[in-house]
Amino acid sequence: MGHLITLATSLNQWALDFQGNYERIIQSIAIAKERGATLRVGPELEIPGYGCYDHFLEGDTILHSWEVLAKILASDDTMGIICDIGMPVVHKNVIYNCRVIVHDRQILLIRPKMWLANDGNYREMRYFTPWMKYQQWEDHFLPRIIQTVTKQVKVPFGDCIISTVDTCIGVELCEELFTPASPHILMGLDGVEIFTNSSGSHHELRKLYTRVELVKEATLKLGGVYLYANQKGCDGDRLYYDGCSMIAMNGHIVAQGSQFSLDDVEVVTATIDIEDVRSHRTSRSRGLQAARSQAFHRIEVPFALSSGKFGDTDGAMALGIQAKLAGARFHTPEEEIALGPACWLWDYLRRSRTQGYFVPLSGGIDSCATAVIVFSMCRLVAEAARKGDKQVILDARRMVGEPEDSVYTPLDPHEFCNKIFHTCYMGTENSSAETRKRAKDLSAAIGSYHTDLNMDTLVTSVRDLFAFVTGMRPQFRAHGGSGAENLALQNIQARLRMLLAYLFAQLLPWVRGRQGALLVLGSANVDESLRGYFTKYDCSAADINPIGGISKTDLKKFIAYARDAFEIPILNDFLTAVPTAELEPISETYVQADEADMGMTYDELSVFGRFRKVEKCGPYGMFTKLVHEWGSFLSPVQIAEKVKHFFFEYARNRHKMTTLTPAYHAESYSPDDNRFDLRPFLYPSRFPWQFKKIDEVAAVLPDRSKPAADKTKTD
Repeated sequence: MGHLITLATSLNQWALDFQGNYERIIQSIAIAKERGATLRVGPELEIPGYGCYDHFLEGDTILHSWEVLAKILASDDTMGIICDIGMPVVHKNVIYNCRVIVHDRQILLIRPKMWLANDGNYREMRYFTPWMKYQQWEDHFLPRIIQTVTKQVKVPFGDCIISTVDTCIGVELCEELFTPASPHILMGLDGVEIFTNSSGSHHELRKLYTRVELVKEATLKLGGVYLYANQKGCDGDRLYYDGCSMIAMNGHIVAQGSQFSLDDVEVVTATIDIEDVRSHRTSRSRGLQAARSQAFHRIEVPFALSSGKFGDTDGAMALGIQAKLAGARFHTPEEEIALGPACWLWDYLRRSRTQGYFVPLSGGIDSCATAVIVFSMCRLVAEAARKGDKQVILDARRMVGEPEDSVYTPLDPHEFCNKIFHTCYMGTENSSAETRKRAKDLSAAIGSYHTDLNMDTLVTSVRDLFAFVTGMRPQFRAHGGSGAENLALQNIQARLRMLLAYLFAQLLPWVRGRQGALLVLGSANVDESLRGYFTKYDCSAADINPIGGISKTDLKKFIAYARDAFEIPILNDFLTAVPTAELEPISETYVQADEADMGMTYDELSVFGRFRKVEKCGPYGMFTKLVHEWGSFLSPVQIAEKVKHFFFEYARNRHKMTTLTPAYHAESYSPDDNRFDLRPFLYPSRFPWQFKKIDEVAAVLPDRSKPAADKTKTD
């Protein structure tokens, strides 16, 4: 055992909450120092918060960031520890996304980000400019509020590395890890042994594995220690940053933080032996490449990360070895759905300072999933309260109308759910007794405050008003009406539910003798949004939607998981029920079914969605791929019809995306028009050129599909 170094790296920062962000940064530094750490790394843009968006263009955001940094530097908090802190910096009238490396009331280096995230949910080049002068640096003249504290006039700004008495530190920022030629490669060849990465990476189902593998790979061939600090929590928008800060050494994860939790401050530490890095780097090929590498400018600091003493450090090395042997920890997608949206809902609820949530329970699986996610949130709150989390307890007391000095503590998730979660079954003559019972039973199982109503008189009044004005009374198709009449009568019910939802959300707290209002939750899944299978401005037009980025397939798996993990047997009834909107009259020969109405299954919709967005396929490209994937059981002509039908419905319903409820982002093929899926909302109705091409090719391709009977035999 040689030189032992304790390293620390995560925070739930809020956009523009400079005071709160300052307090959380200070708390994280204090915890790191208590654990003996000599290097602390925080998440990307931690001083103003990552999700400031166009506020990054405001001088106020830059000014307040410097003010917070000055306050940090003026205290004793950075004494005896190197801190890597994130904020925007204007250098020569250009705004950069930067890391500011500080030690003992001094700024050692300002390192600007060189590769910006600018696709998917990210628009960093809208606000920032990348640093294009690789392995170069300039003088940055500090603002007077910093000069007063540090007595420095200027500091290095650019692509440099920090040289301590015992090792060398290099900085990498978020997207730079994801690029093919990452900066850590050249830094490692030039002798950097410890790499820091400050990130703002959002949660997406099944995405964590990619981050973990990239962090491991960064040091597997190269050797070294990698500190990855990620933002955690809802930063004021559709995204949830899922933490999971980690420390890797020589290709192994030696420490890993939680991916989902209600903690505002979580510090991950590991004690490593820097000699292990040096022994890992003894290969001849690595030596030859390092000997010819170009040197970085080194900023020397008279400080050692290691104590210089031999011996164990309170068992920290043993813990690191156990973590290395255990490997990284991953949640299943079902657990991710249970935890990610729940944490997002908690942050949204406490930051909006409202008194709870309201959701119309239809008796179907989508609103059921939304309700179960809220219950999962209540479970997390109760668990945190049992552990004595003061912030969670204070937030819960405010929500339920208790004073801060109250003794109320939300220890029972069902009891807390009853106080902050309100559900309502809004039935009509087209609703079934089965869905009404399922809604009531689910409410009883999770503890929500439930109401039940029949809105036929309201629907009839609107219908009568139309007949009075026009002299024409619309009828359902089942009663001889046209398609236009049938659709309009369905939409009346759906949109009136939205009006009722907001009425009840505003007044139910008053009914219960409490102040404030509730946020209305939407419950349209990502597949229905993609297909446009919902009524514009119905109950899907809510305040926020926790399942809006989750596929129907994954929601079913989540409900099956929650049935057992949360001990809610009634969820089995939702899994076996046929999905239906219940907006048309039920007869002996007809029961409305979602998949029949859509003309495609939910599983097919997931495939269409991934090819459209993730694989970047147009109609013809999707057809050619599906001929290979589905050709064993569908003919080319059948596949062509399915693809054309999907794109026709997608195109004619795309306008609905302009009013889509802000939804938790969880799926890589989300059709969210606001930021993630930037496409037109007015398309040519039937893609005439593309569809003609599909028809021409489908007509000449051989039919390799097997008849159903033959397929059964081969199975």
